[in-house]
Amino acid sequence: MKIVKNTVVSLSYTLSDAQNELIEQSSEPMVYLHGGYEGTFPKIEQTLEGQELGFETKIQLEPTEAFGEYDAELIRVEPRSRFPEPLEVGMQFEGLLDEEDEDEDPDDLPIYIVTDIAEDHVVLDGNHPLAGVALRFDLKVVAVRAATAEEIDHHHVHGADGLALHSAAPEDDFAPVLH
Repeated sequence: MKIVKNTVVSLSYTLSDAQNELIEQSSEPMVYLHGGYEGTFPKIEQTLEGQELGFETKIQLEPTEAFGEYDAELIRVEPRSRFPEPLEVGMQFEGLLDEEDEDEDPDDLPIYIVTDIAEDHVVLDGNHPLAGVALRFDLKVVAVRAATAEEIDHHHVHGADGLALHSAAPEDDFAPVLH
């Protein structure tokens, strides 16, 4: 079966940076609904369009094609009193709304990562950890099937193996997604 709109694609992958330093290697296939549903990066979808089971490729995504350029304006210094105890470097917080941000859509709030903790202040970074990094993917198509009507209606694959999990909670019915 060819990879076209409304097919479910399973990929094994290795992700490296531009210097070939390993970032991640899939232990289980990444599964996504092909056809512009934002289940993976557009350049990966374009490369896979029309391909079949067993297709292998190497592809490089520039930062603008992946997680964006690093944005220094997404660094924030906040009063230590705004955070719970215990607080550790690496913890993540969603949003941290300022008064001028109250009209923001809650689904569009950035995730901030604690990068430094001082006595009175906390430094947060709202950039994706891979922002500013060119990414190299080694991809192999390990499965292709037609999407179900329910998957097309919901714009994502259901279940880790691509099958609907009718008894699962909604937050549990997603396969790994790379985006």
